[in-house]
This record gives sequence, structure tokens and C-alpha cells, in this order.
Amino acid sequence: MGWQAAEGVTEKLARQEDLQAIVDPAVRALGFELWGLEHLSQGRHSLLRIYIDSEQGVTVDDCAAVSRQVGAVLDVEEPIVGEYTLEVSSPGINRSLFHLDQYRRYLGEPLKLRLRAPFDGRRKFSGTLTGVEGEDVVLRIDEDEYLLPFGSIEKAVVEPVLETSNG
Repeated sequence: MGWQAAEGVTEKLARQEDLQAIVDPAVRALGFELWGLEHLSQGRHSLLRIYIDSEQGVTVDDCAAVSRQVGAVLDVEEPIVGEYTLEVSSPGINRSLFHLDQYRRYLGEPLKLRLRAPFDGRRKFSGTLTGVEGEDVVLRIDEDEYLLPFGSIEKAVVEPVLETSNG
């Protein structure tokens, strides 16, 4: 079985890239990094969820400012047909990874990911992110390493390691 994206998935990815090209400059103008975005269509209504990040962290006021700025840009550009809800938040402690360069930032960290199609009889994997080789993500699960094509990953989330005190 090949790793080719199913029809519709490619279209969805192109829409996400178009939205990112519109949203990214507005987010950067306010001093934040566009961590990622999700556009979820639900009939005639859709949800655009934008994740922003900053070395100083992200406050509720930051999210409100980005929401106003991005909302104004989207009103002018009109990239989304029909009604939509705009949400802006920080990526949080167990953050999703949207771009290949983000995977490089979390080498050695525990990762959960879901593929668009089964590989080796399964879609869900949980292990340690050990590398990025070209367009492949390397995930170690026990003693095995899996090379998973970035384009086949539907969702990946960094699992936080919570430190416990011994005393």
C-alpha cells in the first residue's frame, strides 16, 4: 500500500497553506509565531483555530489582539466561504506539531501521532521522536524505529513529561 494522500486530503492541505499565507503576516506583525492552524468544516459553518506562540508565552490579551488583527484580515481577504468561528490560543503543554521544522525542536521527546492511513497495520503510534530524515519523521517505539513520511501524518502531539519531586 502506498503513502499517497487520498483525494480531498491534498485539497485540504492546499486550503490550509492558503490560510496560513494570509494569517502568518498578521500574526508576525504583532510579534508572535504562527505555530499552526486547523480549519474544520462542519456543513455551512466552519471553525478556524489558530495557535500562536512566543518566547515570553501567550496571554489571553495576546490571543484577543491576534484575533482582532486576523479577523480584520480575513474580513478583507474572505478566504473562507460561509460562516466561521475564529479561535486563537497558545499551543499548550501538549502541543500539536504542524510543520517538519517543529519536529526538529522536540527531538528526544515523547510523541503520539496518528496517520492518515494504516502503516504496519495501525494508524496510531506512541514513542520517542529520535530524528527527522529528509521528509520522514523517525519514531522509536521500544527497540524498533519507524520512518514515517511527514505527509502521511494526520496529527502529532508532544506528550509532556511531568517532573515529580522525590522529597
